[in-house]
Amino acid sequence: MDLQLKGKLALVSGSTAGIGHAIATALAAEGARVIVNGRSQASVDAAVAQIKAGPGGEVLGFAGDLSTAAAAEALVKQYPGIEILVNNLGIFEPKAFEDIPDEDWTRFFDVNVLSGVRLARLCLPAMRAANWGRIIFISSESAIQIPAEMVHYGMTKTAQLAVSRGLAESVAGTGITVNSVLPGPTKSRGVGDFVEALAKADGKSIEAFETEFFKTARPTSLIKRFEAPEEIASMVAYVASPLSSGTTGAALRVDGGCTKSAF
Repeated sequence: MDLQLKGKLALVSGSTAGIGHAIATALAAEGARVIVNGRSQASVDAAVAQIKAGPGGEVLGFAGDLSTAAAAEALVKQYPGIEILVNNLGIFEPKAFEDIPDEDWTRFFDVNVLSGVRLARLCLPAMRAANWGRIIFISSESAIQIPAEMVHYGMTKTAQLAVSRGLAESVAGTGITVNSVLPGPTKSRGVGDFVEALAKADGKSIEAFETEFFKTARPTSLIKRFEAPEEIASMVAYVASPLSSGTTGAALRVDGGCTKSAF
């Protein structure tokens, strides 16, 4: 299927690894001009080279911490006219509620929520002028089923749903759509390292740990395994395309059935 993305300028924040990298790769494979972002020039250069090695459109790079206003403003100045914004930048950290200090709540909100709000605000004028655009927030099933082991993370993912829906309402009647995509537990770089460390600490193989995780921590999963980043990227590529013009203001689950609801 041709997703009609050839030549579209797309930004994927936090895209040097994991889900973001898979999304950037999928968009480039469809012919989009993709801006890869990470905090260090070395990581950006490596990711750009890796994506360029495959088929697809032009791959660009921007090194900078997009949780800061200065970096976000510099990026939009360097690459005006962004047509597709994928707010993937995010952090997570399991921590007991009583041990989460005020500064952690602020840090998680700044990185996971405000970074996407700021980028959307900066990119929206060009989208309005063109009467076309796609804004996608990479949320999580944790937005709906708040994990007890990281309440601050779940809070930010729920906030993304509110921002996404409200922003979609604000661009009603235009060619701009705004949606959230909700992955389930995914074997991205950070999660993979975390799982490997926990498995080692418990004296288990990764396979045995994965089986136990989906029995105890995420028993509602229907696929009973960690998702691959590419499975999330496939949904995002469609939502970013002109073919998805009838989908906006939605929270789209790619969660392996973790959310125990048909709606």
